[in-house]
Amino acid sequence: MNCSQTPDLVLSGMSSGPEKRQFLFLLFLTLYLLGLLGNLLLLLVITTDTHLHTPMYFFLSQLSFVDLCFTTTTTPKMLGNLWTSNGFISFSECLTQLYFFAVFADMDNLLLMIMAIDRYAAICHPLRYPVLMTPCRCGVLVGGSWGVAHSVSLIHTLLLSQLSFYTNQDIPHFFCDFGPLLWLSCSDAHLNEDLMMALAGLLGIVPLLCIVGSYARIFYAVVRVPSTQGKQKALATCGSHISMVILFYSTVFATYLKPPSPSHASGELVAAVMYTLVTPTLNPFIYSLRNKDVKSSLKRILGWEDFQDWD
Repeated sequence: MNCSQTPDLVLSGMSSGPEKRQFLFLLFLTLYLLGLLGNLLLLLVITTDTHLHTPMYFFLSQLSFVDLCFTTTTTPKMLGNLWTSNGFISFSECLTQLYFFAVFADMDNLLLMIMAIDRYAAICHPLRYPVLMTPCRCGVLVGGSWGVAHSVSLIHTLLLSQLSFYTNQDIPHFFCDFGPLLWLSCSDAHLNEDLMMALAGLLGIVPLLCIVGSYARIFYAVVRVPSTQGKQKALATCGSHISMVILFYSTVFATYLKPPSPSHASGELVAAVMYTLVTPTLNPFIYSLRNKDVKSSLKRILGWEDFQDWD
């Protein structure tokens, strides 16, 4: 079998019968449009309402923007493949998709860590919170995260572009990911695999440890609050974030925390769909439905002030 540095690739992860493709197309299109609507509305609310110009909502707006980009990186191509039943993708298009997919996946991870640190500062150090989370520091945290995400993704993509691959190969996935591509390589990919494992471990374990550590300190501080009302108030802004963390990491672990395999079982593809489409779609609804400030601002924007039963 011939090797090439610009192979022809086919995304075959969603190949199935016509009726099943039509169902999946309508399902994923609905989820994608819901995600776009939810994240755009949340961005609009946070941008236009000055009462929401706080660190917590600044980070949430960044997460909504990242989720918009994250789903748009993979879903339109997947929808096109389902509609035409043609999964062809050029190698340059595959590398581009992979680069931005890695950037936005890493940003999701890092932003969830930053939001946990923000909640720790707000609950455990309320008097010092305005000093700890200044606009400058918030900007540095987000800007630094973007820099890390782009740097890591660039390293992976450049190393991958130097490999040769078997030509005319199927990728048993619905988007270009590092693992399936490395399995198609006819070059020595040990450096890529070792670096991928090291950086993925670093960017996966460190943020997760920060999140767990932040909430351990938060719960310890909340337990010491004497009144039940005070405890509920302290935890009110944490519930949505905890839900997003659980959704994100459970689907990521289901997708990637397994031995490497040249093929993807249907269960693994479902986990990947949850990770790349369902979770970013649910995030804005989880936060808006559990947050009175966001709901009040959204009702003002939509002219629904007279509807009280949404609260």
